[in-house]
Amino acid sequence: MLKPWIQAQPRLVEVAAGRAPADLVIRGGQWVNVHTREVIPGIDVAVADGRVAYVGPDAGPSIGPDTQVIEAMGRFMVPGLIDAHMHVESGMLTPAGFAGAVIPHGTTTILHDPHEVANVLGLEGVRLMRDESLLQPISMFTQMPSCAPSAPGLETTGAPITEGEVAQAMGWKGIIGLGEMMNFPGVAAGDPQMLAEIAATVAAGKTVGGHYASPDVGRPFHAYVAGGANDDHETTTEGQGIARVRQGMGCMMRLGSAWYDVASQITAITEKGLDPRFFILCTDDSHSGTLVHDGHMNRVVRHAIACGCDPLVAIQMATINAASHFGLERELGSITPGRRADVILTSDLATLPVELVIAQGRVVAEQGRLLVDCPRIDWPERARNSVRLGKRLAAEHFRALASGDSVRARVIGVVENQAPTRALEADLPVQGGVIEPVGDVCHIALVERHRGTGGVVNGFVSGFGYRGRVAVASTVAHDSHHMIVVGTDRQTMAAAANHLGDIGGGVTVFRDGAELATVALPIAGLMSDLPAPEVAEAAQAIVRAMQDCGCTLNNAYMQHSLLALVVIPELRISDLGIVDVRSFQIVDLTV
Repeated sequence: MLKPWIQAQPRLVEVAAGRAPADLVIRGGQWVNVHTREVIPGIDVAVADGRVAYVGPDAGPSIGPDTQVIEAMGRFMVPGLIDAHMHVESGMLTPAGFAGAVIPHGTTTILHDPHEVANVLGLEGVRLMRDESLLQPISMFTQMPSCAPSAPGLETTGAPITEGEVAQAMGWKGIIGLGEMMNFPGVAAGDPQMLAEIAATVAAGKTVGGHYASPDVGRPFHAYVAGGANDDHETTTEGQGIARVRQGMGCMMRLGSAWYDVASQITAITEKGLDPRFFILCTDDSHSGTLVHDGHMNRVVRHAIACGCDPLVAIQMATINAASHFGLERELGSITPGRRADVILTSDLATLPVELVIAQGRVVAEQGRLLVDCPRIDWPERARNSVRLGKRLAAEHFRALASGDSVRARVIGVVENQAPTRALEADLPVQGGVIEPVGDVCHIALVERHRGTGGVVNGFVSGFGYRGRVAVASTVAHDSHHMIVVGTDRQTMAAAANHLGDIGGGVTVFRDGAELATVALPIAGLMSDLPAPEVAEAAQAIVRAMQDCGCTLNNAYMQHSLLALVVIPELRISDLGIVDVRSFQIVDLTV
């Protein structure tokens, strides 16, 4: 267990002075100093009680008979990488599984918002995520979810979060601040609960996560900033990012499995020459396949560099900038005395191969191999029995009814590699009183799964390109996490939905009534407690199955998972109906 700095202080002084031996010494490295943005060769680092004690030219006096000595051999010593905004559940893994997946990639700090679990299990779910996070060999801080439901009146969650629960959680160990405040219209309108949640966070001296998913930077935006949000990760353009930073917010630029928002914003630094201190890199949502095969924050840093960013600036945005934003700069984010000894050894700053990872003074990974255990909690039965459909579903439950020969229907338009959708319209035929999709338009249905009401809301979506009798069903459906089913055939949709009900949640692809691929997610219908490589293999099978069914979108599963996210424009589906997010109103399916 890492000692607080105040307890480690006396020994750190002794080790730094050369009067006591260090636990670990890294010798002969190039020090990447993120405070001064420079590389200093010929530097040793001495570590005691999991913290940096000394950084200088010769740590020999701090080497004792039991000191572990690591020869850097001229390699760069980079601070461990920080993911400033993300959701563990998006990896389909518990905190332990997620930590095990990202440690070999050089991530040593995670700040995660478990609002997915919160929408299913409420405050108990947050506590369980916090509990497992605190057991990990890296630093995992939890943000208290702010919006469950994300937009009151537009969706129903499994367990709502109250302002009193937010205030209560601010006193918990491991809670670093308020998770993304998605109800931005509520804040801008002065909603008492939203303002109370933010005020409780500020009173506790903690950071308020933002989420302003609108291109508008007029008065509502200014009202939102005045309401207390400290950052925003929903920016997609250079202008939006600059607008946030000018108002004193941190601009979190994300590269997840399906969100590619760094390239369009980093020009504020690379071309406009703006001060990068308030620009921060993050992932937001990364599924297990990306983590296992492509990387985590190292992937984001490499991408930023490939976009023209100076490597040292990119590293700052994934280390000290994030730490400072959360008031953790005296605890982590740099290789300097007193900080947690989180260090990556790499032979190249531009491509950032992660050759050795030290977290809290302990070697945790080498050459892509995890060298430590990531402890798990015993998830209770309530968390493992959260999918309640209330009835066996049949083809008739996936019908959108109408009179006449044709209707003009609202259609959710998927936008590749972006979270927003388009509000489209299409003329669709009516056969036997049932609206039938044509062309690229598919059925979409939201199946209530928290209280067993048996409710099904039907609509239409375009952009997936499915061919044949196909259905994709998932209990991962941000943020309320009911079941979303997209398909071309109602009977196949029913089969896919019932399969997930039988196994307790997950993601599945059916064709011609038969199962093609499934990821079982028995914990809250969101996560697996299997090792990351096994979950990644199953997740990749989902991607391949969607492709086999005609879908050519990059990471279409992530697009599927956001179809019920009623706080990101333009058109979504919820358990209460079709939601126009431009006006935050439930609208008729037909125009």
